[in-house]
Amino acid sequence: MMKTVVQCDFDGTITQEDQAFLLLDVFADGDWRRLLEDYREGRISVGHFNTKAFAMVREDRQTLVEFIRRRFKIRAGFDNLLAYCHRNGFRFAIVSNGLDFYIDAILNELGVEGIEVFAAQTHFTPGGIEVRYIGPDGAQLESNFKEAYSSLFEGMGYRIIYVGNGLSDAPPAKQAHHVFARDELLACCKEANLDCTPFADLDDVVRGLELLE
Repeated sequence: MMKTVVQCDFDGTITQEDQAFLLLDVFADGDWRRLLEDYREGRISVGHFNTKAFAMVREDRQTLVEFIRRRFKIRAGFDNLLAYCHRNGFRFAIVSNGLDFYIDAILNELGVEGIEVFAAQTHFTPGGIEVRYIGPDGAQLESNFKEAYSSLFEGMGYRIIYVGNGLSDAPPAKQAHHVFARDELLACCKEANLDCTPFADLDDVVRGLELLE
């Protein structure tokens, strides 16, 4: 059997809402939604958006972590998806344009250990949060973060199962052997005639994986 990696987005896929947007709505000191519009219109990359938007956030890490712990909601079936991957020997990797500190906080709160997370690296400063995207080769990336890890998995001989929901998931989804999609990613797949399986929750992904075997 071909070795398999489940490459999974985080915000809006594992969580019900985008945690970055929740934080920016409350703590950003500036017009971060103008930057979001620039990203959605294709004028800047998602990495550039997060770098500029979180420079507007000057709260300390603990304040933001406590906020996230009170607000996050996990999409149903996450534990079942992890268990399925473990039983079947699938590699499970979160590859997210989101920020490492809140992803780690949420996984810790859930008691989830030992899974791979590739996300934006953050450094808290009095002048705002510094955000950096580091690719598989250790070099800083300005764009194509998720695609870089898809290419890594592909080069290692993995069958890639992609799970995502957003605009930034569309390019790496094109590198996958099979795609589970919802929201904006689902619309992108339909527009591009890219075969995918829609999902409402992550139990749907487990059922879909069973049918792929």
